Amino acid sequence: MSQYVSRLGRRSPAAPPRLRLHRRPRRIAMLSVHTSPLHQPGTGDAGGMNVYIVELAQRLAAINIEVEIFTRATTAALEPTVQLAPGVLVRHVDAGPYEGLAKEELPAQLCAFTHGVMQAWAGHRPGYYDLVHSHYWLSGHVGWLAAQRWGVPLVHAMHTMAKVKNANLADGDTPEPAARVIGETQIVDAADRLIANTAEEADELVRHYSADPGKVAVVHPGVNLDRFCPADGRAAARARLDLPQDALIPLFAGRIQPLKAPDVLLRAVAVLLDERPDLRSRLVVPIVGGPSGSGLAKPEGLQKLAARLGVADVVRFRPPVGQEQLADWFRAASVLVMPSYSESFGLVAIEAQAAGTPVLAAAVGGLPVAVRDGQTGFLVRGHNPADYARVLRDLADDPHLAPRMGEAAARHAQSFGWDTAAAATADVYTAAMQAHRRRVRSHHG
Repeated sequence: MSQYVSRLGRRSPAAPPRLRLHRRPRRIAMLSVHTSPLHQPGTGDAGGMNVYIVELAQRLAAINIEVEIFTRATTAALEPTVQLAPGVLVRHVDAGPYEGLAKEELPAQLCAFTHGVMQAWAGHRPGYYDLVHSHYWLSGHVGWLAAQRWGVPLVHAMHTMAKVKNANLADGDTPEPAARVIGETQIVDAADRLIANTAEEADELVRHYSADPGKVAVVHPGVNLDRFCPADGRAAARARLDLPQDALIPLFAGRIQPLKAPDVLLRAVAVLLDERPDLRSRLVVPIVGGPSGSGLAKPEGLQKLAARLGVADVVRFRPPVGQEQLADWFRAASVLVMPSYSESFGLVAIEAQAAGTPVLAAAVGGLPVAVRDGQTGFLVRGHNPADYARVLRDLADDPHLAPRMGEAAARHAQSFGWDTAAAATADVYTAAMQAHRRRVRSHHG
């Protein structure tokens, strides 16, 4: 990790006073084209990135960096601007039809979106925004144009990458289009700084997209430790959610799509019950989330699979829930199961651990950073249901295992607070602004 962070961390010892004036930006434009920070995570395209943007923006505002978030208007009823928190404004941009526009159709609306962003900017004095921070490749394209037009630096966060996703596709999942790969390559080249969630993601940017390692900074996402905490414990959470106190409860929470592999959990449960039919009476498997992405084509596919595997009686499908109730689901679970094929960080893994629950996850992407194998959870190589079933059996046979790991998990999650993430992001902004000034000076010099 050091090769990325250290480059950012080094301050030039004798920067001219002029450079020190604005160590940090005063106001930034944050771009999130395809998913609004006001949407419910776990529905449609809303997920960890929504949570990331909301939490980061609020913590940046708390350290005196104003944030204006531009996102696409998805209903006519929305106000053009909504105050999300003190210092955080959400601007709704009209671009394309409000409803029924799939993420794959959004590239065609980027011109309209860019126009809306430029219109908002035209009403301000010059120099109103000090920096552009774009999230996901669609926003990166708008950010690239906006930053160039305004003469400010561009900081970009990929969140996921087409080349990485395509290298780790689930069976029957649709590969990301070539246009996205080309788009991402252009943004990597254009950005002053790239924020990666983990050292592995930083390596992938360099390896797959030839990113300059000096432009890549690793900032771990945070978790809202006030909301996701052990609180009054497992028994109380189970009582609130009407779950049996003595049950083994492996939970899946997230968008229902092949990439997240909820089917692996169902198959693992089928393997477990084949070996140990005695566990059926004390097994409850909640699937909390809505269909998304390529999962939208067959929204009832998972229910049909549960019936086909003969485990429908132990599985409980629940729609996506708000963050407060999600924290209760985490507390109530024996273990959170994340068999994803690709995961840039896996925010829910940290959220569950912060709530005092161990995580059983595939050893992909950022999950080996989020989960300490053997201490705060279990990492499985690959997606063989039998491997997941084995861990579930161990948890069923040792009633002390989950609570013990849960305590370690809650301690581990303490290092992932959003304040830490916001301070690190602010440092990246500062470095981007200094690099941008140097580049402009050398260009004119």
